[in-house]
Amino acid sequence: MTRLLQIFVVDDNISDLVLAEEVFAAFSERVTITTYQSGKAVLDAMRPPDSICPDVLLLDINMPHMNGFDVLKAMKADERLKLIPVVMLTTSVAPEDVSKAYSLFASSYVVKAVDFADFIQQIESLVAFWTKNRLLNWPTPIEVTSAVRLSD
Repeated sequence: MTRLLQIFVVDDNISDLVLAEEVFAAFSERVTITTYQSGKAVLDAMRPPDSICPDVLLLDINMPHMNGFDVLKAMKADERLKLIPVVMLTTSVAPEDVSKAYSLFASSYVVKAVDFADFIQQIESLVAFWTKNRLLNWPTPIEVTSAVRLSD
């Protein structure tokens, strides 16, 4: 049996975290969810060498102290965390936020649906996509030891 998809959700809004836990509960046979209320908390949890890291991290942008972009920058600068796919899950529709997220190597940008049924559908799509497209050997990435050279 394939292991459960490990998802971390980072959002400073407790109501949004509770909502996420409620929605992900419907996928409990496929997903394990861990929530964090700050960027610092999730980075502190992932940085130790023996820590469990997610298959995908869902990250809000607008948070105090350390916003989602700061967390994304820190992850992509960390050799151990840089391969973790990050989905910006936010209410911001600002084009500059979308551009900034992708320029910092976010894997995806999803605007949170206002309607609960639509939000459930978004999460269902995320679970389906990342279950099929995650790194199955995580957290040990495959090392490339030599380059393949094509002959002329």
